[in-house]
Amino acid sequence: MNDVTDVPDLLGAAECVLFDFDGPVCGLFHGHPAAGVARRLRSLLRRKAGEELLTPELCSTDDPFLVLQAVAAARPGGEPARLVERALTREEKAAAASAVPTPHAHSLVRALSATGRRLAVTTNNSPAAVELYLRRHRLAGPFGGHVHGRTADALALKPDPDCLLRALRTTGTPPGGALMIGDTPTDLLAARAAGVPFLGYARDAGKAALLRSYGAGAVVTSLATVLEAVGAAPSYR
Repeated sequence: MNDVTDVPDLLGAAECVLFDFDGPVCGLFHGHPAAGVARRLRSLLRRKAGEELLTPELCSTDDPFLVLQAVAAARPGGEPARLVERALTREEKAAAASAVPTPHAHSLVRALSATGRRLAVTTNNSPAAVELYLRRHRLAGPFGGHVHGRTADALALKPDPDCLLRALRTTGTPPGGALMIGDTPTDLLAARAAGVPFLGYARDAGKAALLRSYGAGAVVTSLATVLEAVGAAPSYR
């Protein structure tokens, strides 16, 4: 598939657009680095739960979500996972204050909303952090409250399709009538599991190649391409 020429077809079939949050909408951890968040989550675990859960894999990752998922898998439904999830939510809410908009993302959200399409956020981030960001940037209206983020069940994070399925239910959209814009293989796998068409966003060639290696048919390196397909003039924000 040709990346650019396929975008109008994908959008043309979409009654509802599902946005991953960190990446396609903003750089959530731009001023609040994820590696530091992961390190603080490990320190919290060490203080509150001891060393038992700190496996070599957990200790080497800079991804806070992998820390949460590892703890949830080791102790399903246990207090350590709840502790980490609450701490991660606090970190994400702090990060939302310094998050940087993805180029053209805000304009794209408003342009899609103006066409009458339904919009939703489908993310592994805390919905409270997403809502803080959307209110700060006056983007809450276009999403109409359809923010589907992390729940108490940390094992239901993408690539599990849970948040996408919730978005489809609340927006009344059949899977084939939706389009997900995501930037990671887990977004692609979740969309595939939910039966939702996928448009990859990659900020560099390496991320684009990674998405294609997982089978993404359409990948754009700028949301300006999507904005133009909606019929709106590109705008940096």
